[in-house]
Amino acid sequence: MFCFCLACQNETTKEHQDSNEELKSTALKIFDYDEMAPIFHQKDGKIHVINFWATWCKPCVEELPYFEKLHEHFSEDQLEVQLVSLDFPKDFDTVLKPFLEKNQLKSEVLVLDDGRANYWIDKIDPSWSGAIPASIIYKDDKREFHEKQFANFEELKILVESFLP
Repeated sequence: MFCFCLACQNETTKEHQDSNEELKSTALKIFDYDEMAPIFHQKDGKIHVINFWATWCKPCVEELPYFEKLHEHFSEDQLEVQLVSLDFPKDFDTVLKPFLEKNQLKSEVLVLDDGRANYWIDKIDPSWSGAIPASIIYKDDKREFHEKQFANFEELKILVESFLP
């Protein structure tokens, strides 16, 4: 597993604003934790799969196709997949945008740009060390947190199916 480096999140306000504006022009959604928090608590009868990843994290990139394949196996009424990028603001334009353009991900990609990791990691799950890949799977009040790389699509699919009635 790769650890999320808390110290690397410190960027100057100007760099953050510039990167934020550049990404907004590509229709990516950039959030701080407080803006993103509602996606972790939706009660709409759907299964929500939220994966924390980064382009620099080899295990994260290796498992992205498993999350993408969920679209083929579940309807939009049953499942929503959101990929939360933890890429560093200085890499938004040079690394993240080209990666997304090249890979044409079907899942919604959100960017969490919030240097207060000590604040939001515990709010996402108290057991989370901050290592990625990490995923939350929930439906209404049933919730599971996984701080690991999924070995294959079948492992992820079986886990998601456990949320079906």
